[in-house]
Amino acid sequence: MLLSSPLDSSDDTEDVSLFDADDETSRRPKKSKIKHPIASFFHLFFRVSAIIVYLLCELLSSSYIACMVTIILLLSCDFWAVKNVTGRLMVGLRWWNQVDDDGKSHWVFEARKASAQTKKTTSEAESRIFWLGLISCPLLWVIFAFSALFSFKVKWLAIVIMGVTLQGANLYGYIRCKVGSRKNLTSVATSYLGRQLLRQTVPKEEQAVS
Repeated sequence: MLLSSPLDSSDDTEDVSLFDADDETSRRPKKSKIKHPIASFFHLFFRVSAIIVYLLCELLSSSYIACMVTIILLLSCDFWAVKNVTGRLMVGLRWWNQVDDDGKSHWVFEARKASAQTKKTTSEAESRIFWLGLISCPLLWVIFAFSALFSFKVKWLAIVIMGVTLQGANLYGYIRCKVGSRKNLTSVATSYLGRQLLRQTVPKEEQAVS
């Protein structure tokens, strides 16, 4: 069962939190066995392949067009697979855009509601694989973007920007599914920064007292 939260461009609709039973989920033991090996494989395959081709394309082929087409195809396959398949199977999240009868565009963020059936399919290993691939690869494309910019490799900049855009869109969408609205996202970020500052301040005060 999926719990959905439609969100239009004005961000004025009701927000839905991710899991209604976070406390219950944290208390029960999670199974580390990979339940969806094919989905887990393709979750990493397309995005890692795109990065490998980007790094080795000048060694593998002298044709810029061939490299560009290959990377774009891999990025497109990755965007579709992660958005429509792996997120739903591995972590129970899904997001998309729909247009209502009035012509208004709505962003819908879905999260699987905890139930007896979903408890059996919970996999901590799949969750780690999903979020590791989802977060690390866009960060690499950001690094590639700065590298291409400062090394004046303008012809590669368009490909890198596409990598940042496609993989960054999935990252943002699933974070919205996980956290909720933009207000919740800002609140979580502020809370995290506050905890980090507190951790750094307390040891300094203890050292000053000693």
